[in-house]
Amino acid sequence: MHTLAWGAHRLSFGQRTYIMGVLNVTPDSFSDGGRFYQCDLAVAQGLKLFQAGADILDIGGESTRPFSDPLPAEEEIRRVLPVIKKLSPQISIPISIDTTKARVARQALEAGAAMINDIGALRFDPDMARVAAKYKVPIILMHIKGTPKTMQVAPRYDNLMAEIKTFLSEAAARAQAGGVPRTHIIIDPGIGFGKTFHHNLVIINQLNELKSLGFPVLVGPSRKAFIRNILKGEGDTDIDPDSELVEAGTQAAIAAALIRGADIVRVHDVARTRPTAAICDAIKKASGD
Repeated sequence: MHTLAWGAHRLSFGQRTYIMGVLNVTPDSFSDGGRFYQCDLAVAQGLKLFQAGADILDIGGESTRPFSDPLPAEEEIRRVLPVIKKLSPQISIPISIDTTKARVARQALEAGAAMINDIGALRFDPDMARVAAKYKVPIILMHIKGTPKTMQVAPRYDNLMAEIKTFLSEAAARAQAGGVPRTHIIIDPGIGFGKTFHHNLVIINQLNELKSLGFPVLVGPSRKAFIRNILKGEGDTDIDPDSELVEAGTQAAIAAALIRGADIVRVHDVARTRPTAAICDAIKKASGD
């Protein structure tokens, strides 16, 4: 693959897996919701993820769980900016701002963020590409069917992987038309974003198909509903996303995604993911006698 170098940061894809730690500065995310909503708690968690071995820290102020309503940019900025300002001088890894709004991304980058994670793939705010281009930062483009409010209302595909590939290829083309270099683009198939439980399993199983697009691939299966659905007991409607059982299931999903070609995994538990990634990386590098 290639090396992505910008500012003081460098990611050499194909050498090893990169781990992105999730930091939700929200009261209502499906996992961790409210635990790190206060600035000091969020900063402490960010430092914990960094010390546990995260390669990237993804900070978001808006929940994108299924059926969630959009958040005003002002409130999103109020939540994330103080955290970014306090964390960025204390950690050496890049901070990614998880937002669909160009205004939020711009202020986050000014405050010390170094990447953009756009689950809308430039469709929710067309100015996002120009912001990424102006600040010369990488951008993650994710596949989503609909919006967080509507995405889980009977999602349907005629050809799942072909449609995801077309969507991401077109999103990458939009980013490049907006001035983002091809080498600064990362793609994400969007586990749980407009997919049934079965769709998510197919995506992980056939993840290597996305490699033909020529971009690093990020996957975020951590604690998602498809894992909980497989592991829940008979009669249970759901199980606690933060439970040990769900985390064990998450590690299995991560291992499968890595063997199938993921370059970056987005996770809540960095410490548990490091050995999973190390073993998978060693297996992938192993060849004959």
